[in-house]
Amino acid sequence: MKVIEHIAKAKKSLFSFEILPPLRGRDIQDIFYTLDPLMEFCPPFIDVTYHREEFLYVEKENGLLQRKKISRRPGTVGICAAIMNKYGVDAVPHLICGGFSKQMTENALIDLNFLGIDNVLVLRGDPLKSEKSFIAPENGHKYAVELVKQVKDLNLGKYIDTTFVEKKEFPLFDFCIGVAGYPEKHLEAPNMESDLFFLKRKVEAGANYIVTQMFFDNKKFFSFVEKCRSEGISVPIIPGIKPISSKKQLNSLPSRFYLNIPNELVKEVEKAKNKKNVSHIGIEWAIHQSKELKNSGAEVIHYYTMDRPENIYKIVQAIY
Repeated sequence: MKVIEHIAKAKKSLFSFEILPPLRGRDIQDIFYTLDPLMEFCPPFIDVTYHREEFLYVEKENGLLQRKKISRRPGTVGICAAIMNKYGVDAVPHLICGGFSKQMTENALIDLNFLGIDNVLVLRGDPLKSEKSFIAPENGHKYAVELVKQVKDLNLGKYIDTTFVEKKEFPLFDFCIGVAGYPEKHLEAPNMESDLFFLKRKVEAGANYIVTQMFFDNKKFFSFVEKCRSEGISVPIIPGIKPISSKKQLNSLPSRFYLNIPNELVKEVEKAKNKKNVSHIGIEWAIHQSKELKNSGAEVIHYYTMDRPENIYKIVQAIY
């Protein structure tokens, strides 16, 4: 079922979760460990992130270094299939520009459709650690809006490669397309107005709903929604929540995601004596956020688990 269909049928706020594929060499049980307790809250869908290949230098027998591509967290498509099979819950794989040609993207979408996956979250993706800024792959997409258009075209039966498809039998796909939104603007955007302009372009290109980057001040989210509506963006906007779990995140999260952490939360975390206390503060703050979002009529609240299901469980249990 499509994400927007889940939203349309819901009689109360829904809760969805985002997980990371296990690190290379681990197995699917890591995913089940994360999701098993969260199934208590009847999530309509689970997002599975995609991590592109990185370059790794490996020493050969002759002593020279050889550059190899390796994925630290492989298996997004397989994980989606496993989630749907085990839990009967819709899986939402992330689809990114980085590392994919247009043909590779088309092939991936054909595979997803074959598996009965109805939803994709379309993202540009982060630059590689070796890149100063994002570099589009050869014959690929530079911007998320271009990727949205390709998914929409495939929904209309417009294929890049028609070699093995008879003209009269082009299968029409029906992917529900999600995109990212940034309540405090994307870190590369010059200003909020510019960011909203490009977000609107993604919706006009075919996006059906928006999931926001994490935020710690609900006023930022409410303001973002208001600005989107004033720009004519009418699709559902799902707030994304992640609890603080370490003092280190007071500096790492703002620099990496371009967000503000309220001073009240900063002071509480800084006073914490240990990591357990920080985790408790983060959970309580996220519970407060979630209650306010739920009371305001949020259709779905989306949680970034980041391999910490126990924190997310406590938050959702408090408001379920």
